[in-house]
Amino acid sequence: MSVRDVVFPAGRQQLYERNRYSPAIRSNGFLFVSGQVGSLPDGSPEPELEAQVRLALQNLNAILAAAGSSFDDVIDVTVFIVDPASRFERIWSVVGEFWGGAPHPTVTAVGVTWLYGFDFEIKVIAKTGSPE
Repeated sequence: MSVRDVVFPAGRQQLYERNRYSPAIRSNGFLFVSGQVGSLPDGSPEPELEAQVRLALQNLNAILAAAGSSFDDVIDVTVFIVDPASRFERIWSVVGEFWGGAPHPTVTAVGVTWLYGFDFEIKVIAKTGSPE
């Protein structure tokens, strides 16, 4: 088995090691980013919804930057939302602050009942600068 090319954002490696997963892995010209939540430095949830979404997107952007990428390189997005019927509009208004103009990446939104105390999670696949 080959060694995984793991990308760690600055200052959060201990959190990922404690929870036993990689924030992102580069493979064959793509970056596969684990689900990002609005976690505070100690890993606990940011309590306010819009602030939690902003923090999740900031955490995502930190991983993308550590890999030499940005949201412009994202091609596929999956979001998980607890109680989307009551939260989707509030969440999507924040998402717009971070996404650029069209053409946008593909998006799959999934309603869930539990996210370990969080209300929103986002995972992405992005292209990297390496050849395909």
